[in-house]
Amino acid sequence: MRIAFVSSCSGEWGGSEELWVSTALHLIQAGHNVRAFKTYVNPAHPRFISLYKAGCLVTDLAPSISLRKRLINRLLPYRQQFTWRTVSQRILHYGLDAFQPHLTIISQGSNYDGFIFAEVCRRKGLAYVLLSQKAIDFFLPSPQARPHVQQVFQTARRCYFVSRHNLELTQLQLAMPLPSAEVVWNPYNVEFTGELPWPTPEADGLLRLACVARLHLADKGQDLLLQVLSMSKWRQRSLHLTLFGTGPDEVAIREMIDFLDLHGQVSIGGHVVDVSQIWRTHHALILPSRHEGLPLALVEAMLSGRPAIAANAGGIAELFTDNETGFLAAAPTIQALDEALERAWRKRVHWPQFGIKAAAQARAVVPVDSAEQFALKLLALAKN
Repeated sequence: MRIAFVSSCSGEWGGSEELWVSTALHLIQAGHNVRAFKTYVNPAHPRFISLYKAGCLVTDLAPSISLRKRLINRLLPYRQQFTWRTVSQRILHYGLDAFQPHLTIISQGSNYDGFIFAEVCRRKGLAYVLLSQKAIDFFLPSPQARPHVQQVFQTARRCYFVSRHNLELTQLQLAMPLPSAEVVWNPYNVEFTGELPWPTPEADGLLRLACVARLHLADKGQDLLLQVLSMSKWRQRSLHLTLFGTGPDEVAIREMIDFLDLHGQVSIGGHVVDVSQIWRTHHALILPSRHEGLPLALVEAMLSGRPAIAANAGGIAELFTDNETGFLAAAPTIQALDEALERAWRKRVHWPQFGIKAAAQARAVVPVDSAEQFALKLLALAKN
């Protein structure tokens, strides 16, 4: 079978790209012909190197507009000008013409950012599915784009989401049912049965929290967490936070740590390739996210035997049980995060038992190999 993947995720890489890349590699290993298209390709990134080595052609959909085309634009009405959108759609159009896929997967960082590429498939009469990694409650298509977005969702063979919350929010925003919608799981980077021993107590006696998330305040909310920890009661407690990850707001976060004088309580751990190393030394995950799909970090922490303290964003509340396998903040606010962290602090001696239950709860719902499971779904659609 010929399967095409189109990623509209902004930036050179993000956790929301793991599912399509892992699935593409699985399909290639199974003998299928796969081609990929993505906005902002970094050929040196390890995941793209793995695609190249597997024989997958990857085409960049984020072209620069040539000087010649910019000059021509001055002579054309706006609707006929060369824009990033029109040029990227044209690249995809010709790429799909050459490849003739049996099925195309549009992988979106949010629930609408790839609709212009789905529109190419719809106009060409190609079978396609939508994969949405996040939904934001206040972000809707513009009035001009709305009917086009509704149409691409209606004509998609399947609409995949990573949480029930995102699926239902998208139905509400588009004001229409999505009978072909389905929830799928992202792949994770720990062992399915990889529950780790509880960290050995250190001489400083600190409880160590890890926030594993892209350093992007608008989505991940690390600024809220820093404000919680700046409260006098948390300054006096034996608690340390490490912010793991990289992202566009790293400088801002470092400056906030300086401004709030949190050097003794907060550190930045950067990107860690082997996630299990985080959970060998940290006692719990904390996620102050404003917007989510269903965070990979939550699945990995729970499978590793660590409880989570997390804001009720996206599908977070779908995976763990408040006060049994974790602690749920009612909303991504300073007050709600403080309340949840306070409950967790009072039950800190029970965290090892919470972690054991969290691992069991995750294993009860998360597939052993989510990329393989997703690949089988796609092949069934392609064959039909």
